[in-house]
Amino acid sequence: MNQRIRRWDRLGTGGLGFTELGFGTAPLGNLYRAISDAEAEAILEAAWNGGVRYFDTAPLYGYGLSETRLNRFLRGKPRDSYVLSTKVGRLLRATTADLRDGTDRWHDVPSRVGVYDYGYDGIMRSLEVSLERLGVDRVDVLFAHDLDLANHKTPKVLDAYLSEFMQGGYRALMELREQGVIAAIGAGVNEWQPCQWLAERGDFDLFLLAGRYTLLEQGAAETFLPLCAERGIGVVIGGPYNSGILATGPKPGAWFDYGPAPQAILDRVTRIQAVCDRHGVRMVDAAFQYPLQHPAVVSVIPGGQGVAEMASNLAAASAVIPDAVWADLRAEGLIGPEP
Repeated sequence: MNQRIRRWDRLGTGGLGFTELGFGTAPLGNLYRAISDAEAEAILEAAWNGGVRYFDTAPLYGYGLSETRLNRFLRGKPRDSYVLSTKVGRLLRATTADLRDGTDRWHDVPSRVGVYDYGYDGIMRSLEVSLERLGVDRVDVLFAHDLDLANHKTPKVLDAYLSEFMQGGYRALMELREQGVIAAIGAGVNEWQPCQWLAERGDFDLFLLAGRYTLLEQGAAETFLPLCAERGIGVVIGGPYNSGILATGPKPGAWFDYGPAPQAILDRVTRIQAVCDRHGVRMVDAAFQYPLQHPAVVSVIPGGQGVAEMASNLAAASAVIPDAVWADLRAEGLIGPEP
């Protein structure tokens, strides 16, 4: 099975070809539950055999575990046969098991603490260590990670890190791109507002936006996505199922945005599910395909923590959604106007 390719070539240098279905590798870092190396390998094999050729990772994902698992899988594969992105903005420091970060999310991972560093030297050091963990001599895209309120909690703290990044880390990314070490620079965040702030102030190529342009949320479509389309900036959509609820449906215990779904979200998903059922369409297929309707979007990267989940993602990527589904969702006020 071959995945459709979307080309990004903002700089006129040949650019990059993203498979519409990419692989978000946070689950390979034992997010919420531990999986074995063999399970991780099987999931990656299923993705590769299904034609997936874009892989996104980060030092945070399993505190290095996701990157090292990718190393094992990608070793021996021609470097030009896939697109690889990782992230900068955190440095990992060794600690003891009782003091490590992320015990609520990451299981059976190296004992590390993550230290935010968006400065010039911090970005350079982060990339150097990621290249070692990944076992490659280059990555295609570097995203500044988690420059958002979800991680930094207050506007004052976020503004300080944005300033640190623009004064230091941004310069590092620009130099790395100019030297050909990386092909594209951007940011990977959980909110569209910082993405727009950065796009208005810098020369960025791609943004990875998680959970904010989905069947449940389209605020990014008002100003941010049109700006990207106008400037040739590509957008990778992470979290297309909003932490699971658009895949599982509004069942008891469904997750939304990394936590139990509130009643208002359960009610809205119930309405979306009803429209999809009326047309005989899996809601998860519609959730995957919806962001791809926007011309700025180059790839959608759901996670997959099992072979069955990867098979579902592959099916969603090849699904054809009748236009009547989108028309009915718009008529009921559940999604915005056509992009």
